[in-house]
Amino acid sequence: MSANFVRFGPVALLALLAVSACSSGDSKSPSTTPELAGHTFLSTGVEGTPIPGGGPLTLAFKDDRIAADAGCNSYSGAVTLDDHKLRVSGLASTLMACAGDRQGADEWLNGLLNSDPTWQLDGPKLTLKSDNLTVILLDKKVAVPDKPIKGTTWVVTALITSDAQIRSQTIDEVKPTLTIAEDGSVTGTAGCNRMTGRATGPDAEPTFQIATTKMLCPVEVMDVEQSVLKALDGKTTATVDADILTLRNANGNGLTLRAQ
Repeated sequence: MSANFVRFGPVALLALLAVSACSSGDSKSPSTTPELAGHTFLSTGVEGTPIPGGGPLTLAFKDDRIAADAGCNSYSGAVTLDDHKLRVSGLASTLMACAGDRQGADEWLNGLLNSDPTWQLDGPKLTLKSDNLTVILLDKKVAVPDKPIKGTTWVVTALITSDAQIRSQTIDEVKPTLTIAEDGSVTGTAGCNRMTGRATGPDAEPTFQIATTKMLCPVEVMDVEQSVLKALDGKTTATVDADILTLRNANGNGLTLRAQ
């Protein structure tokens, strides 16, 4: 698969391109099982080659689809689980260049997924086994219970538009943050400037009123900041999945944030 950013101005927009993945699946239509469908699992141990960069491996199952991430790019595709064999096909990937040890995470992940590993579910524990690798995973709801929206410091990891999710090196470097106190007061950083304000309404539908300081930063940082402020301008919907907060604004902008 390609490994290039598609850039729109100073912010790197990750194109999601379909790629063919080796699969030894048969001609039967994909079908997940009720045991895994609707669940997300996080790796807690690896026997064999460790995940470059440390992972963790995240596997999410929904209907006949799988989403996977080992610390670099995110993959998605069709999955079958017949005969306790995990078989993938038609994988698509984000196209982010990853630094350091994480550069090898995608190769490790592809090796696992395309080996048609066996799977076994014991309560919240999922075990995947290939010829030379065993990965132990735990249901995300057990491994990482949902964080409270209020009182948690959230770090922006991606910007959401009406038709894309944007990750970039600039976002990773400036690390915009958001904290909503129990009384509704808001503090954080938009990328360049400090934020203060309030969030009113129920936790699941906070309405933001934000003010910032007036510093100037490089253009690419200011572009990230403007996107963050658009997402925090007025009414939003908020959902938490373990340590991930997703905010979506009625104006079409949004944020993905991780608990610090």
